[in-house]
Amino acid sequence: MTTKQADQDIKAHFSFAPGINDSSTVVGLPSNPGSGATGGSTSPYSQIDVRNVYFQFGNNDWGTLKFGRDIGLFGQNIILSDMTLLGVGGTSNASIPFNTTFGMIGHGYMYTGFQAQITYTTPTVNGLSASGGIFQPSSFAGSQTKTPGFQAKVDYDWKGAVPGKLWGGMVTQSTSCSKGSTCDGVGTNPDKSFTATGYEAGVKAGANGFEGVLYAFSGKGLGLSTVGAQFFGGSDGSGNKTDSTGYFLQGTYQHNKTKFGINFGQNKDKDGAVGLGEERKNKSYTLGVYHSLNKFVTLVGELNQEKITETAGNVEIKNRTLSAGAILFF
Repeated sequence: MTTKQADQDIKAHFSFAPGINDSSTVVGLPSNPGSGATGGSTSPYSQIDVRNVYFQFGNNDWGTLKFGRDIGLFGQNIILSDMTLLGVGGTSNASIPFNTTFGMIGHGYMYTGFQAQITYTTPTVNGLSASGGIFQPSSFAGSQTKTPGFQAKVDYDWKGAVPGKLWGGMVTQSTSCSKGSTCDGVGTNPDKSFTATGYEAGVKAGANGFEGVLYAFSGKGLGLSTVGAQFFGGSDGSGNKTDSTGYFLQGTYQHNKTKFGINFGQNKDKDGAVGLGEERKNKSYTLGVYHSLNKFVTLVGELNQEKITETAGNVEIKNRTLSAGAILFF
């Protein structure tokens, strides 16, 4: 819903993302009746995720303020540039109870998430704009959070014969008590401060139906990038941080109503939650075809190949996924 009052553009947004997965082998019932949607990975009903609940106001003179739950700033541009966002992509982590496919999350970038925030975005001046905000903190590495998280990004858009976008972003959050839940300062692991940080940079440009995307990020204590979620597995529980890096490349070509594309990405985690001196790596590529049947229906076909390696236990997993389907926009 949008309106304009006293020279202020006002917007309120609510969205509902339903899932259709059900792991039950009993039609009409979960495999563990009574547990409901939050009962664990063996028995979810179809779930509804209220992803966006926010309002914002502002104008082109001073910018915009947003209050509520919406997509994060760190990792926002790359997930919205991923062609497999509207398809399937990798399937290693896309299992019940998530009720969604993951695209290339965990294979080139980390999931930005939909987070409670207060964010300010500047007016766009000669293609340049910036956003910064405070975010609801998570006790991901302890049981105390004294300050909110902070995220920011800067975008530069240009036009011309080869239009495109260049961006950079960051995220940081601090907690205390990196082990245990009492934070009483006794024992072999007394209170410790813990700060997670992440940095990213990306560029995309296109002409004559072709478009290319290049992206890279790094994180320290930010979480297991091979899972893809921020603030999950950022340390070993004793304050030793997980080091994460990743990169993503994509090329697409639009011919009439059909888009053809290929992308490749890798995320790598070292130390921290994967173990001192250990490493976990996700690699994946996707070949995709996306045909717009009309303004409501898009047909999708993808071939995805994944390879997951872990030095701990000398693990190697390969997945190949062939998917086809349709997307309804309304």
